[in-house]
Amino acid sequence: MNITVFGATGGTGTAFVEQALTAGHEVTAVVRDPARMKAAPHPRLRVVTADVMDPASIAPALAGTDAAVNTVGPHGLGPTTIQRDSVRSILQAMHQAGARRLLHVSGSSTADDGESWYMRFPVKPLARATFLGNSSTDMRGAESLIRASDVEWTIFRPPALNSKPARGYRTAIDRNLPHGFSVSRADLAACTVAMLPDPAIVRHHVGVAN
Repeated sequence: MNITVFGATGGTGTAFVEQALTAGHEVTAVVRDPARMKAAPHPRLRVVTADVMDPASIAPALAGTDAAVNTVGPHGLGPTTIQRDSVRSILQAMHQAGARRLLHVSGSSTADDGESWYMRFPVKPLARATFLGNSSTDMRGAESLIRASDVEWTIFRPPALNSKPARGYRTAIDRNLPHGFSVSRADLAACTVAMLPDPAIVRHHVGVAN
């Protein structure tokens, strides 16, 4: 497949780019600063310098793509609109380029379905009311924009991300995973790459955790 990746210089984006190339895909990485690319040069990797917040600048990178993958996410715990703004721009650019498939990395804090009682009631409401409030609000807004669009979307909802080696992952459709406290970026990338061609996840949410 021809895949366009946003957020390719981040930890999740880097893992996705590397695993997508290993799986034989053609990858276009859209970055603001090519010097920050951590993925090694590869014959099937094209790096495009553009601002994800500018639809006109990223639309050419989406021409002819089979799927757009958005790994742009908030940094820190302060107020943020980075997911909503990037999603809004990507959707507009996809419309301009005629692209149809979007895979978006959100977070498990946006939903409670499938959670254990402990996570569903005392833990997550408290987290959303305090330190996860800003990122959860941003992610929920981005998800709403995606679901209201006419693209063929899939939203991935991982819990806390870490940089541990891949060790296998669990998935659930349209619900989170009980006891899903964390997932490695390597496993999240492996899940996303593996599920890319699966039509059964179009317009569904995928919970993923170790």
